[in-house]
Amino acid sequence: MANLNLQCNCGNVQGFVKNVTPKSGNRCICFCKDCQAFPNELGQADSVLDEHGGTELFQAALSHVNITQGSDNLRCLRLTKKGLYRWYTDCCNTAVGNTVSAKIPFFGIVHSFIKDEMDRTELLGPIRGAVFIKHAKDGYEKPDTYASELVVNLRVIAKLLVWKMKGFSKPSVFFDENGRAIVKPNIIEK
Repeated sequence: MANLNLQCNCGNVQGFVKNVTPKSGNRCICFCKDCQAFPNELGQADSVLDEHGGTELFQAALSHVNITQGSDNLRCLRLTKKGLYRWYTDCCNTAVGNTVSAKIPFFGIVHSFIKDEMDRTELLGPIRGAVFIKHAKDGYEKPDTYASELVVNLRVIAKLLVWKMKGFSKPSVFFDENGRAIVKPNIIEK
């Protein structure tokens, strides 16, 4: 098992995800409208979204994420009052990732926050599939090597159940002991 190095664009925020293997998480592309809106809100669409509006994510256990430098630069926004917590840095507006809540052991790491020297496919495995394909732009066609959306979603659910049973919600660098986000989320409803 290896650690996956994390770093914002300017280098002020750094960390790692521990115990990473191709089987430890889920690598996928998300085309949902919120994953498209998030980098646009940060002015980072060009560095986050692919040509079809997809965001590459590595979904990992929440407690496996560690921020070793610059945690005071972490900020959070929600695109609706009950939407995902979408984390970014205020030093350079790097999209970090998203969480559901302190109780759900899930962290979707945006590829732009991954700064590892190793080949991503070797470390994280191949992209397993894409979700919310109906929101993809410009005639996107799912590659034959990708699993169906159902299979990708079932894999995420299976991971969440295992992570929940193993107590991988805590400790969390994004939520305090009472389950509150470490910074007050800015709610952006349009």
